[in-house]
Amino acid sequence: MQTYNWPYKNELDITEMLSCDVLVLGGGLAGCYAAIAAARRGQSVILVEKGATARSGSAGTGFDHWESACTNPCSTVTPKEIAEAYVDEQCGYSNGIAHYIECREGYDRLLDLESFGGKVRDTDDEFKGAEFRDDETKLMFAYDYKNKFTLRVWGSTFKPALFKELLRLGVKVLDRTEATALLTTARNGKKHGAGACAMDVRTGKFYILRAKETILTMSRPARVWLFNPDMTGLCEFRPMQSIGSGHAMGYKAGIEFTMMEKSVKGEFSAAGRSFPPYGAGNNHNTWYAATMVDARGVEIPYVDRDGNELKTVSERYYPAPGQKFFLKGGVIDNPKYEYRGPETLDFEELMRRGYQLPFYADLSRMPDAERRVIWGMMVGEEGKTKIPILKNYTERGFDPQKHMLQSYGTGWQSANFLEQERQLFGAPGGIWHDWDLKTNIDGIYAAGDQLYASDCAGFACATGYYAGRKAAAAAKALNTLPDYNEAEAAAERERLLAPIRREDGMDWRELNMAISKAMQNYCGGVKCDALLHEGLDLLESFETEIVPQISCKNPHELMRAHEVFDILTVSKLILHACLSRKTSSEPLFFKRTDSTETDPERDCRFITVRQENGEVIYDSHPLYYFGDLETEYEKRNGDYIRTEQKGAYRK
Repeated sequence: MQTYNWPYKNELDITEMLSCDVLVLGGGLAGCYAAIAAARRGQSVILVEKGATARSGSAGTGFDHWESACTNPCSTVTPKEIAEAYVDEQCGYSNGIAHYIECREGYDRLLDLESFGGKVRDTDDEFKGAEFRDDETKLMFAYDYKNKFTLRVWGSTFKPALFKELLRLGVKVLDRTEATALLTTARNGKKHGAGACAMDVRTGKFYILRAKETILTMSRPARVWLFNPDMTGLCEFRPMQSIGSGHAMGYKAGIEFTMMEKSVKGEFSAAGRSFPPYGAGNNHNTWYAATMVDARGVEIPYVDRDGNELKTVSERYYPAPGQKFFLKGGVIDNPKYEYRGPETLDFEELMRRGYQLPFYADLSRMPDAERRVIWGMMVGEEGKTKIPILKNYTERGFDPQKHMLQSYGTGWQSANFLEQERQLFGAPGGIWHDWDLKTNIDGIYAAGDQLYASDCAGFACATGYYAGRKAAAAAKALNTLPDYNEAEAAAERERLLAPIRREDGMDWRELNMAISKAMQNYCGGVKCDALLHEGLDLLESFETEIVPQISCKNPHELMRAHEVFDILTVSKLILHACLSRKTSSEPLFFKRTDSTETDPERDCRFITVRQENGEVIYDSHPLYYFGDLETEYEKRNGDYIRTEQKGAYRK
């Protein structure tokens, strides 16, 4: 059997200390924008990224549409209208603050990206004259062709452009470096962030990163309910390394979380049991609104929110009579009547009418521009589709003008998933925060997928930039770096290195599989206190009995082990959040067998969970705690409205 030598130098015995004004953890879209905002304001910035920032993050390989660009010159809706619709559509269980920031500042961030070199417009006139294109601005729109607040973009160009801008601004980028723990201290009688610990995932070097202000921008959790070690990443919608480390670090440091009890049946899993993302002809999101046919070739009708059958392809992209706009996109779970857009008939109705499985997407029946924009731009720019889907399918003979592509349902439906196949999707749980996107710990901010009810690319970019400028302002007010606990940092270093010093033991994959099985069995589609407590006991036994047995051969395996340790922490957080909600909730996809109540008024609140000195602490807050979104935003962001929105920072 051939053996390989580890190609990187051994720095397991080296500790390096670095300092900055603003420390950004995570190099995805939110992290890049947080760093850019802070650097533009003259603050020294360190950005820590486990992968390679130029292509890392959930949107590192690209994305095809930018939601909620309400201030673009063609839009007919206001940020207030769309942000309030997002909140209302989720029955109040949504992040009004972050969504308003997304709607108010998202298009500004898109203009930034264009100035950095990203492709935002159809500058080559590839789609000139198309119904979804504004020929004056060359902007292209998705979903709602009347209101034009979602843009089609060439997202594969964005991360490299952001990375170049980081370097131009002098941000110190620590690629291939895994943030592992937050450092805190006491300041004016309150807990305050002091930076973080990190590890080089190639050499094992340990970092102590001191900072005045810290911003968490890491991914939402994954690999919690499903994991298959033989097919890692094959069908996972998000990158393999996106597993919620920021949630784990935050929870261990005492940060408050909300809506972690919410999980939905997943369509993309790391278990190899679903289809490759956007590699089957579903008609939601990237494929919207593809013509669908059944096994006989009979076209499946689209209907508007009122059930009226639509006769043309064009009608699928417009609100119903009397409807101002409709909502589409990743954050929408099951839209209310008010915001429901055109969709194919419900699956049950199709079966009642005699439509036959399997279903197919038939792009040959669509107008040329619509066919080309789905197969070529949308499929190709969305994450993980350019090579595995567009290139490979085309090379193997798929021609959208001639061939159909099998689907596993219509819309998000897939009809073949168990209740246990769940993940944090749609509008998931995350960090509780104030109007500055600051956590309950001073000096620590959050953005992007760290926030509860997070959304897609525009959400990440807008909230990242917002958190960056708020953190920069706070850093300017501090004269010195906060102290940090040296013993705490030393203990973290020993924890990190323990698995690589262990010659024989278990593999990280075994623990990941065990956690997933435990979550399937004890935190599946239905919940009760007895099951949840059993699950917690089992996870605690993993912590005490299995974690000390995990062994690694090199820093890469060590990184994977730390990821699974974080998955274990997040899983316990989820179980505690589930225990805190005592009745069923339809908006949260939360069902209990030990309660007969569903959404009683007393429980229609945000329930929060945090950990302090090993004790789990619960609290709750009213759903609409953030007040009037437009008023509260303008009260706190006058300088931005007067100056930066006019493009003062753009080249």
